[in-house]
Amino acid sequence: MKKIEAIIRKSEFDETKEALHAIGVTFFSYWDVTGVGNEKVGHVYRGVSYSTTDIQRRYLSIIVSDDFAEKTVDTLFKAAYTGQVGDGKIFVSSIDKAYRIRTKEEDEDSLK
Repeated sequence: MKKIEAIIRKSEFDETKEALHAIGVTFFSYWDVTGVGNEKVGHVYRGVSYSTTDIQRRYLSIIVSDDFAEKTVDTLFKAAYTGQVGDGKIFVSSIDKAYRIRTKEEDEDSLK
């Protein structure tokens, strides 16, 4: 099993969620997060200067089977992409064990 963590723009969340559901990812968790990005230049909007160092994003945590991880990552790339600085990051790591509390199912059975 793989854990896929993605940090994306909040504005791309609805499209990303729909794309994940379309490929069969029916469960994931998400949080609103703030982070510090690489861009250090402030911006001016309507005469008001504001900092872009603290960036509002959405953090997704998705657990999938090993054979479904690449499809999930490809979907995230397509759905969250804007081509602008700050599109986000994707991290993939291995999961050793997973359990469903209610039924005590283990590993990939617990994901269904």
